[in-house]
Amino acid sequence: MTRPPVVELVDVTRSFPGPPEVQALKSINLRIESGDYLSIVGPSGSGKSTMLNLLGLLDRPSVGEYFLDGASTGSLDEEQRAALRGGKIGFVFQAFHLMPHRTVLDNVLLATLYSGVPRAEREERARAAIDRVGLSHRVDFTPGTLSGGERQRVAVARAVVGSPELLLADEPTGNLDATTSGEVMDLFEELNADGLSLVIITHDRAVAERAERSIRITDGRLLELA
Repeated sequence: MTRPPVVELVDVTRSFPGPPEVQALKSINLRIESGDYLSIVGPSGSGKSTMLNLLGLLDRPSVGEYFLDGASTGSLDEEQRAALRGGKIGFVFQAFHLMPHRTVLDNVLLATLYSGVPRAEREERARAAIDRVGLSHRVDFTPGTLSGGERQRVAVARAVVGSPELLLADEPTGNLDATTSGEVMDLFEELNADGLSLVIITHDRAVAERAERSIRITDGRLLELA
């Protein structure tokens, strides 16, 4: 039996009321298959953030349909959407969003509370995720004692501890130097090679060009680049 795409957007438009009304996304159609590695690029104001919010179930289309792993999300209430988001989607952001006074382990453990990991497995899964990103020797450190690259690795561990099917990374290298950016991208690509579907939203051409597929968003419309 053929597996459905992880993500399918069908004629999706997202409008914001005015006056004048603003269409941030216009008749978007997009398929992301299991294991895809996709970058979405575009200038400020092009619709990248709106796309991220829709893909992450943080917002709803005004028109059209979003299928996640073959299931329609349009009729779900907010509690159902939150449960689906926690179980199937991981997020990594430019600003890390770590709790500054909690350890690396605590930061990753927190994600297990809303990702559906059984209580008995939480610490083992958290430690395994931390080991996966190469930070077992920093498990008891707090974010303020870590480098920028290490903090982003903690954020990646937090994002994948629940074994999501889709990882959304929003400008994940924006606060990192070129060498550290390359190391973080290497980590993303290792996770993708293990089967995780990966979407990188970025304005950095070098980051975007590493993806297997690249899509430009301009004035709310998508164009897949050759």
